[in-house]
Amino acid sequence: MKARLLLWPFAVALLVLTARTLAYALAPSPLARALGRSAGGPGLVTVTLVSLGLAVTASVLVVWLASLGVRERARLRPERVAPAIRLRRAARRTVALYIASSLAFALFESYLHWRAGLGFHGLSCLVGPVHRNAIPLLAALSLLAAALAEAAGHVLAWMRAVARELRRRQLVALPHPPRFAAPPAPLVRAVSARPRSRAPPLPA
Repeated sequence: MKARLLLWPFAVALLVLTARTLAYALAPSPLARALGRSAGGPGLVTVTLVSLGLAVTASVLVVWLASLGVRERARLRPERVAPAIRLRRAARRTVALYIASSLAFALFESYLHWRAGLGFHGLSCLVGPVHRNAIPLLAALSLLAAALAEAAGHVLAWMRAVARELRRRQLVALPHPPRFAAPPAPLVRAVSARPRSRAPPLPA
């Protein structure tokens, strides 16, 4: 349980670093900002539509593949109850990851700006014109991460259910240790233990 909780801060850090890399890669050059983006660089609407579209497509595909795999395995053994995909939990995780990664992104960028002598900007690092591409990128990455977590949890739940059933069957089908009775005494010993009749004496 503790290891699972430690995965979420790691996921937030990975989201921040990935979004930061993509945001800097998509940021237009200073010449583009001076000329109204006529020299290149995708606009915020383009980044939002493309990133969210790709994230939704990949998330639906990942969750569908996980659900399809578990459902096909469940058809082979109808007595096993297959776990259900929890879309509400995935939505809550998406919102939580988006809020946490946005705050972490703003804090991290503010720290870097402060170290560079530019001052501490706070949330303006996220909503300002320099890093505003990070907003849709963080949303898309949060959606994809929540979908991956839900798909992995769905498959793991099915594997745990199978393991529990196999363990239960093994305990039920385990035979009692056989009890061997003591072997009967050999007949030879019983016969030899009896007193033998003496033969008549020989004539003198």
